[in-house]
Amino acid sequence: MANVDVVNLNGEKVGSLELADSVYGQVNEALLWEAVKHYRASMRQGTHKTKSRTEVAGSGKKLWKQKGTGRARIGSVRSPLWRHGYTVHGPQPRSYDYAFPRKKLQGALRSALASKLADGKLTVVDTLEIKEGKTKLYRQALDKLDVTRTALIVENGKTLSQSLMLGARNLKGVELVLNNEVHPYDLLRYERAIFSKAAIEQLTESLVKSVSKRNAAQTEAA
Repeated sequence: MANVDVVNLNGEKVGSLELADSVYGQVNEALLWEAVKHYRASMRQGTHKTKSRTEVAGSGKKLWKQKGTGRARIGSVRSPLWRHGYTVHGPQPRSYDYAFPRKKLQGALRSALASKLADGKLTVVDTLEIKEGKTKLYRQALDKLDVTRTALIVENGKTLSQSLMLGARNLKGVELVLNNEVHPYDLLRYERAIFSKAAIEQLTESLVKSVSKRNAAQTEAA
């Protein structure tokens, strides 16, 4: 099993944590790509639209008789061949979301965590709580944890504490989520991932249960 240091918000080591190889041992790049593609597709608004024949303004009267004028036959000023006419088979509002198997999502989350650990961008702290929920204090704590660009902060629990929300909400390039809301896209999007010890323990426990027996055997053999 891999070990990761547990530090406090001053960057001082206060312990260590063993991480299961079945979760943090392999990186499946193809599965990560699928998860990111699905996430980005579900975020598309799909509000694009062109006007159909019934929505274009204009008279329905035939402009001139069918034969005898020497001109091309025309039935309506709304014709798609004419300027300001309707669009044939144009885009209509739609949802780009599609079904993505839960097991694939869990596998992608394991790969994202393994990638962060391999890159040295995964930090575990004993607690994320500070007595005063001030942005300045959390900025100082992140500086001590060597967060120079962006960071994903992951906390445990059903709801975030008031002090943590107040302290982290105005930090530029920082997002605060619960451990049951973490998505592989978030882990890849932010440079650093900072977990509370309780959050990573609970998340790891749930991901270990999602590993199939065959995959677990292959990881142990490797």
